[in-house]
Amino acid sequence: MSGALFHGIRAVLFDLDGTLIDSAPDLGAAAEQMRLARGLEPLGLAAYRAHAGMGARGMMGVAFGVTPDQPEFAALRDEFFDRYEACIHDRTQVFDGVAPLIAALQARGLQWGVVTNKHERFTRLIAARLPLFASSSAFVSGDTTPHMKPHPASLLEACRRLDLASSHCIYVGDDERDMAAGRAAGMGTVAALYGYLGSDAKTQAWGADASVGHPMQCLDLLP
Repeated sequence: MSGALFHGIRAVLFDLDGTLIDSAPDLGAAAEQMRLARGLEPLGLAAYRAHAGMGARGMMGVAFGVTPDQPEFAALRDEFFDRYEACIHDRTQVFDGVAPLIAALQARGLQWGVVTNKHERFTRLIAARLPLFASSSAFVSGDTTPHMKPHPASLLEACRRLDLASSHCIYVGDDERDMAAGRAAGMGTVAALYGYLGSDAKTQAWGADASVGHPMQCLDLLP
């Protein structure tokens, strides 16, 4: 396509939550269970959605107003992890448009993979349940390398598994740290605006090379 932004691309890497899958309902449900167990009123799953990309930090912040630097956070996080693992398959779905995007990338002879800060404890369960991930050529979790995004280590590990230079890859994600990690790894970056972004997200300040409002729009960025 004449309007393609990226050239020489051989693989497309994606963030997971908020980019490929909508896991917000299960994340929010686990946090709601914790509130109910303590006799607190439910907030409703919509209250958690914009914070789902932040994982336990976001969910505990919404549910209890607790931040990671507070002493009670660790125990709440561990309970949240257990509750989330128990309901991880209840409501999580692939975003509309993702499956046809992956099929189109493969039809063009491109590899694809996942680089997420979500720990393997959870990613292996998701990958095993959702058929989409059977065709992924690399799946790098938050604890695969010593550093999580915005550090580029996990993206560079994905390149190693794909046997590609980072300049031959682009990274699609729905958070500023995704764009920072992609830049640091030497990749083109694409901001996914269709996931969990709240109305106050200042995506123009992320420094992404491009942005998409629907997964299939990624194709317009490639030759």
